[in-house]
Amino acid sequence: MAANQWGIVPAFKVQILTGGHYLGAGTTRATGAVDTFKGALYTAGSSMTPLGYTTYAGSTASEVTGTGYTAGGATVTNATAPLLYSSTATWTPSASLVWSSVTISNFDTLGIYNSTQSGNGVALIWLGGAQTVISGTFTVSMPTPGATTSLIQIA
Repeated sequence: MAANQWGIVPAFKVQILTGGHYLGAGTTRATGAVDTFKGALYTAGSSMTPLGYTTYAGSTASEVTGTGYTAGGATVTNATAPLLYSSTATWTPSASLVWSSVTISNFDTLGIYNSTQSGNGVALIWLGGAQTVISGTFTVSMPTPGATTSLIQIA
């Protein structure tokens, strides 16, 4: 499913400049720990809107509930380090987010956040309208890395 609206959480921009996130499979902090990112689904009509929510942090407030869905969302596969294309820095998760055997309804937003760093938000992605899955699989396909196609592009 292709999302048609998304936005980097404004606080994320400051957090990357202050070392608040490490995107990629390696480690850079003295702790030697790799940051874990999650993708959570939020109910339609909640305050989680990609273009207006400036301080998103991973939260169970307005998160969907349902059979087979675990609060906090799915772990984002983060095996690819950020890339530089000319003057554009980019990052895209290295695999799709998949929820299998779930029954969830009335959700329209995916929030990606850093669960290692106090739930600091990364991006909110509107899924094009209210979604429902009944005893099935829901997949959010990640874009191909590139200067104009990566999930996050900082020019």
